Amino acid sequence: MEKSFQLKRRVADLFHSQKFAVLSTHSAGQPYASLVAFAATHDIRHLLFATTRSTRKYVNIKSDARVAMLMDSRSNRDSDISNAIAVTATGIAEEGDQENGDQFLNTYLTKHPHLKDFVNSPSCALIRMKVDVYYLVSKFQRVFELHVAE
Repeated sequence: MEKSFQLKRRVADLFHSQKFAVLSTHSAGQPYASLVAFAATHDIRHLLFATTRSTRKYVNIKSDARVAMLMDSRSNRDSDISNAIAVTATGIAEEGDQENGDQFLNTYLTKHPHLKDFVNSPSCALIRMKVDVYYLVSKFQRVFELHVAE
């Protein structure tokens, strides 16, 4: 139990310190990666990002909701191989629901207030990723799994 708490704390700390993530979707098996501005809910069960409905990532998610997202602490230095941590989240992405929509929107805009006009535009969708598993990698090869599915 303690190990799970420590992993959650490390993941939450990383999410607090980073603004961007790499989102991976696919179309007919062809991977596609996108840089997104993300936010996490306080319980880290959901990751949030915004995109217009005309983007490839949105179309891919509508076709197959299985996605992965990578967040890391690298500084682009040689020491990152030993010091940086990376977290890969896997789960299901979908456009925000009515029940929790305001809560998710507030969480997202608290982290990215400069994106308010973008997120509120009619062509934009706030996407919620329901995380199943986090994979935390540190010291180049130490891998931990954190299962968070409800």
